[in-house]
Amino acid sequence: MKASTNPSPEGKSPSQQIDAIIKEPGDWRGEKLSQLRAVISEADPAVIEEVKWKKPSKPMGVPVWSHDGIICVADTLKNAVRLTFPKGAQVKDPKKLFNARLDSNTGRAIDFREDDTVDEAALKALILDAVGLNTSKGRER
Repeated sequence: MKASTNPSPEGKSPSQQIDAIIKEPGDWRGEKLSQLRAVISEADPAVIEEVKWKKPSKPMGVPVWSHDGIICVADTLKNAVRLTFPKGAQVKDPKKLFNARLDSNTGRAIDFREDDTVDEAALKALILDAVGLNTSKGRER
């Protein structure tokens, strides 16, 4: 996994910032986010980690994984960890992992709750399809 070379104002790399975001909740959500991060990295070893959209309501920012464009964005919610795929409406989802933002014309999301088992093979397939949409070959579809 590659990290973006843009350090934070505090001098932390994006990977270090995501490590801090994972630790911040101090509960199952951090563990779930760590698991999802590992699946994303396994699916696409060329993925780039970034942290974007720092604002008062999210001072640490939001973890983002990219490969020729954004693949997915993670968000820690009160009762779930959400992975949002900005091009999710175009991604093939034969295992029906998407369970949030289903009415969106572009994005789709997956909310992972505390006791949810992550179907790693199906998630990897979604990630690879999202990468395919971002690469030049995928754009020609």
